[in-house]
Amino acid sequence: QAVDAQKKAVLRQILTTEARQRLSRIKLVKPTYAEQLELQLIQAAQTRRIKIPITDDQLKGLLRNLQTQKREFKVRRI
Repeated sequence: QAVDAQKKAVLRQILTTEARQRLSRIKLVKPTYAEQLELQLIQAAQTRRIKIPITDDQLKGLLRNLQTQKREFKVRRI
């Protein structure tokens, strides 16, 4: 619970209100995906790889990048 509270506090600092709302909606649909995304956002903010605060548009861009990375695969039938 303490770790969860710390994570929420950090996300509150690095995300705008709209971005936090989007992340909470994602968490309702895909909880494990949202958890991974939260950890990535926190790590990126701590290492200063991303500009703070993260807006909703920036979060959308990150989500698009993650989706395209995930979907790039080819199926070969022999």
